[in-house]
Amino acid sequence: MRQYRLVARISSQELERRVDELARQINRDYQGKQVLLIGVLKGAYVFLADLARRLSFPVEVDFVRLSSYGNKAESSGSVRITKDIEVDIQGRHVLVVEDIVDTGITLGWFLERLRERKPESLKLCALIDKLERREVEVPVDYVGIRLESGFLVGYGLDYSERHRNLPDIREVEFTD
Repeated sequence: MRQYRLVARISSQELERRVDELARQINRDYQGKQVLLIGVLKGAYVFLADLARRLSFPVEVDFVRLSSYGNKAESSGSVRITKDIEVDIQGRHVLVVEDIVDTGITLGWFLERLRERKPESLKLCALIDKLERREVEVPVDYVGIRLESGFLVGYGLDYSERHRNLPDIREVEFTD
């Protein structure tokens, strides 16, 4: 594994503030509706848990695991489902919860698969949006934080399965 150091990028207080703001917006938009939250594993699990606890309407939670990175810092561009959702989404309000939207390749591919299942509505909530890296246009309905660059870890995000447990978000700076 390459040598690197971690540099503070987004504090746990800032993350908490942004999750609160996203929850208020989502609560307004989904008032009176039942919503299925689909968390994208593994990176979104911390964000989804914090967000779900702040929602004031009934939610059901399911998870999908998509693979496009492996043990690398860059997406391979090839997407596959390694764990699919287990519930029928036809006619339901679905909110996909993701950690980072980067190139858009993985999420664009997955959202298209979900649309084929005919949900009543389909929206995307991302903790971090790196819009300038976008290769595939993906509409992000709820954005926590927009960043220009950086390979990030913490708050569920990882580098080769490390650092998910950090309470804040840090940037990986490679030293070799």
